[in-house]
Amino acid sequence: MGRDMLAMNGVCCYYGQGQVLHGTTLEVREGELVGLVGRNGVGKTTTLKAIMGMIPARAGSIAFRGEELTGVPAYRVPRRGISYVPQGRHLFPKLTVKENLEIACVTGETDPSKLEEIYGFFPRVKERLSQKAGTLSGGEQQMVAIGRALVAKPDLILLDEPTEGLMPLLVQTIAETVQAINERGISILLVEQNLKTLKEICHRIYIMEKGAIVYEGTPSEIDGAMDVQERYLSVKV
Repeated sequence: MGRDMLAMNGVCCYYGQGQVLHGTTLEVREGELVGLVGRNGVGKTTTLKAIMGMIPARAGSIAFRGEELTGVPAYRVPRRGISYVPQGRHLFPKLTVKENLEIACVTGETDPSKLEEIYGFFPRVKERLSQKAGTLSGGEQQMVAIGRALVAKPDLILLDEPTEGLMPLLVQTIAETVQAINERGISILLVEQNLKTLKEICHRIYIMEKGAIVYEGTPSEIDGAMDVQERYLSVKV
């Protein structure tokens, strides 16, 4: 893998007076697919929102391609080359699939070749272009949400629980597509509850507990650390 693309160092974030991130430190290198896993409520989504500037970091630094992101307004972060697929997808339900895709273009002009690439990943999206997004199934909505992230031609995609609530066959489809997108050269930080999925597709995995990274390793290293899995992820040995 190449040099660091994203580097979080000692990041602290709060909701009101309550501290959520306690010195979070992680990195995503160029071309890397990195997983972030942990129990509910440990700060995974907050980590992604801090990167996107949606929650201010009160301490620490967040750098993207060597440039500081801390303090950059949230609306400018996508223009730096980072796309965000939030948990729950957050499509515009009354807009068509095509309109949901086009609205994500930060340059004002949608690239037809990029749309064709998205249709290659998700043929079903092309079939549903004129359909209202709110009438799609959960799996189809997730495909549109990931497609929308690709429209902006990002260097890095942040994905928050993309397989949540999907049937097992669709979980596998989404996981394989995320891996295929990464193989096209796009770096990915993937938040996921399903450790099995992360171990199948990620280069490295971080485990988070109480707003801090408590373990980092390759899938094979995590496989060999069953005590860590049991302590932080409730995986029974």
